[in-house]
Amino acid sequence: MNIAVVTLFAGMFRAVSEFGISARAVRQGALQLRLWNPRDFTEDAHRSVDDKPYGGGAGMVMKPRPLARAIDAARRENDGPVVYLSPQGARLTQPMLQELAATPAMILVCGRYAGIDERIVDSRVTREISLGDYVLSGGELAAMALIDGVVRLLPGVLGNADSAGNDSFAAGLLCGPQYTRPEVFEGRAVPEVLVRGDHQAIRQWRARQAQARTRARRPDLLAAPAARIISANEDEPEQNL
Repeated sequence: MNIAVVTLFAGMFRAVSEFGISARAVRQGALQLRLWNPRDFTEDAHRSVDDKPYGGGAGMVMKPRPLARAIDAARRENDGPVVYLSPQGARLTQPMLQELAATPAMILVCGRYAGIDERIVDSRVTREISLGDYVLSGGELAAMALIDGVVRLLPGVLGNADSAGNDSFAAGLLCGPQYTRPEVFEGRAVPEVLVRGDHQAIRQWRARQAQARTRARRPDLLAAPAARIISANEDEPEQNL
């Protein structure tokens, strides 16, 4: 996957390129990450990228010309959709990550200050995506979260191909409880079903735990078409219609 990021703070993306699963993807060649700084496309001595908003008000707005030039430069090497990380965008979900993971390329635009000039949104942005109903200082953290969520879905990136399929939201439910050694910790034992070696029973237990946890913590997910349930006599979850 080829991801271009338009950002004023390229150094922040070392967290993606040098650490964790995303760094493994870079080393494997599964992820190509290119960074574009709008300051490199300015013409004044101060390399200014922001200005006061028309109509007054607090904060500054990213100027359209250097931002447009940075996006256009990225587009000459990357023909993917242009995604603006914005609190006004659609909330990022696991199905959205799966959709983006199937896209061979994308350009992520990270706003700063009070946002970017609306004419850039109108002329160059394909879609707007938000992490949630809150405001960050810029789009970089949101872009890194999106990249991490997408990269772990790429073939061959995770050590175990089944790992992503067992994540929360992968089947529309939260992931159930997880345990590792020691078998007894502070007087609390691992559930017996997990140590007996009956894989069918384990699958059923995990599916029921996922459903119970989702009902307790995120009941809204159970109403979604993607939510899955399991009955006492089934080996695998069935579609909750």
